[in-house]
Amino acid sequence: MSVYKFIELVGTSEKSWEDAVAQVVATASKSLKDLRVAEVKEMDAKIEDGKIIMYRVKVSLSFKYRQG
Repeated sequence: MSVYKFIELVGTSEKSWEDAVAQVVATASKSLKDLRVAEVKEMDAKIEDGKIIMYRVKVSLSFKYRQG
């Protein structure tokens, strides 16, 4: 039997929403083991002078929970 924990993280990118998600996963994988699923909960973008300057995503990550 397995137990999984969920956390929410926010990632940003000047390139794309996909890159913002990749940043979340890459950063989280440095300290969390057994990442399973990344679910994008929200996406938005910062706009200046009619152009998108920053993409932002809220991501729910699940990973296998290990006691001790």
